[in-house]
Amino acid sequence: MAPVSVTIITRDEAAHIAAVLRSVSWADEVIVVDSESRDDTVAIARRHATQVVVRPWPGYGAQKNFAAGLASHDWILSIDADERVTPALAENIVRALHSNPTAAAFRIPRVTYHLGRWIRSTDWYPDHQLRLYDRRRARWNTRPVHEALIVDGDVQLLRGELQHLAYRDLSHHLATIDRYTSLAAAVMYEEGRRTRALDLVLHPPLAFFRNYVLRRGFRDGAAGLIVSLLNSYYVMLKFAKLWELQRPPRA
Repeated sequence: MAPVSVTIITRDEAAHIAAVLRSVSWADEVIVVDSESRDDTVAIARRHATQVVVRPWPGYGAQKNFAAGLASHDWILSIDADERVTPALAENIVRALHSNPTAAAFRIPRVTYHLGRWIRSTDWYPDHQLRLYDRRRARWNTRPVHEALIVDGDVQLLRGELQHLAYRDLSHHLATIDRYTSLAAAVMYEEGRRTRALDLVLHPPLAFFRNYVLRRGFRDGAAGLIVSLLNSYYVMLKFAKLWELQRPPRA
């Protein structure tokens, strides 16, 4: 089997770090790169991880590439502190890497826990994440938000689920939406995208229809309805912030 190095980037994740590290105890190596946490993240990580490095925050992609560069092995499983590798997923990772795989990377289904249940509907599921990769043939880009793995080679799909504990409550969810829509709007603006009133009228209701009807958010009851509404709110706020950026500065 090809050995696996797990990389985790952190900042102020004391509430999560022990659980995520326990979920990858099967790996050959676990590396944590921390961005100067103000809580006990580093102390907890040092009790479980193979290596813990503290350095200033350079951005998501850059930090993940740095963590991969510290690894002793070429196959990297990159996960976040608020994620958990299920036993079924761990078994499938081991099976996939048992002999030299032809793939350069693997996508992993991810399921999010929110509002008291696992959400297996809306845009949130199966939410395939490209996280297991051969660092000789893949590297993270440096976009400010929604960083992506650029792969030179075949990408395959793994079975099993990566569990995601994204939000403490609705207030945390809304704060995250506010932060990420600002980043997304800035990226769109820098890439030359512009918005019109029609985008604000059309895109949010279409996003709600896709989430609640086409992707069956209704199957998750009130939680599915709330997630569908907030996903459409994310779209509206992103375009509204882009509109704000493209307005001429006041004299």
